[in-house]
Parts: sequence; structure tokens; C-alpha cells
Amino acid sequence: MAKKPSKVSNASTDEAQPRYAVDYREIQPYGTLKDLPIALEDNARAQSVEILNQVLVDTITLRDMYKKHHWQMSGATFYQLHLLLDKHFEEQSDLVDMIAERIMALGGISIAMAPDVAEMTRIPRPPKGREDVPSQLARLLEAHEIILRQAHEGAEAADESGDDGTNDLLVSNIIRTGEPQVWFLAEHLAATELVRPNA
Repeated sequence: MAKKPSKVSNASTDEAQPRYAVDYREIQPYGTLKDLPIALEDNARAQSVEILNQVLVDTITLRDMYKKHHWQMSGATFYQLHLLLDKHFEEQSDLVDMIAERIMALGGISIAMAPDVAEMTRIPRPPKGREDVPSQLARLLEAHEIILRQAHEGAEAADESGDDGTNDLLVSNIIRTGEPQVWFLAEHLAATELVRPNA
């Protein structure tokens, strides 16, 4: 005959019970800096955090536009663009993580939630509906230009303040990822024909 399981004591049960009903508590307000020994002055860190948060929200917006257009792509180049836009989406996703982590490494707070992104982005919002291919690509190119302009200006400001890490991120990652993506998109808008008509 099998033994009945021994009764578990209340103390042991209490320790195993997750305490999921907690009072929410903010531990660092947005716009403040944590003191970190990274050999950068507070004003340099604050400036970089502000620049990077703007680049972050616009990069999040661009990333999401890539996925929207990936899903809603149509036309003769559907397959090629469907794959290309998803590739660019993945690369932009990597940039989002890099930017957010750089902000945190500077002691700041990175923007993270969709309502905050929507409030802060400088990229015009596309319609909920589906647009044609030239409209989709033109929107992506416009968004890239906004981000690349910010990245160039931000890299210069970071260089002047001695923030080499932020300068490197903006140049080596944001600019060097964005420029080839612009090239790949823009070439799809060239008015060339696959075959020349007979003369």
C-alpha cells in the first residue's frame, strides 16, 4: 500500500508562494542620471542620453515601419522586398537594443513603451491602411534621413563632449547600418525597365 504524502508545513508553503501582488515602485525617474564611474562628466552624459533617446524612439518607429511594410508589401517585386524589409527590420531591432543599452550604461533611462515612442518620434505616422510600394519605400527613406541627420549631429556633439562610446555607436552602428539600407531601398525606386523596347 502506497504511503500518503507527508503534509507540507505552512512555513515551507509560504516561502514557495510567489508574491505577485506588490506595490509598484519607480526606482529612478525618467530624465535623471545614476552616478557611474565611467570617466564622463554629468553634462556630457546628460547630453548623450537626450540625443540617444531621440535616436532610439525614431529607430523604434523605423523598425516598426519596416515590419508594417514587410507584411503589407505587394506587386511584382513582392518576394524580394518582403525579404529585404524583414532583413532591415532585424538589423534595426539590433540597433534598438544597442541604443537603449548605451543610454542605460550612461546612467540614464531609455524610452521603452509604445505611447512614449509615439509621443516623441519625429517620423511622420503612416496610415493604418496599406500603401503602394513607392509610398512605402519613400516613407522608409524619409525616416532613415531623419535618423541619419540626428546621428551625424549627435556624433559631432558626442565627440566635442568627449563621449567616445556614443560617438562610436552613432557612427559605427547607426550611420553604417542606415546608409546601405537607404541604398538598397532607393534603388528600387529607379525608373529603369527590365527590357528595352525595340528601337
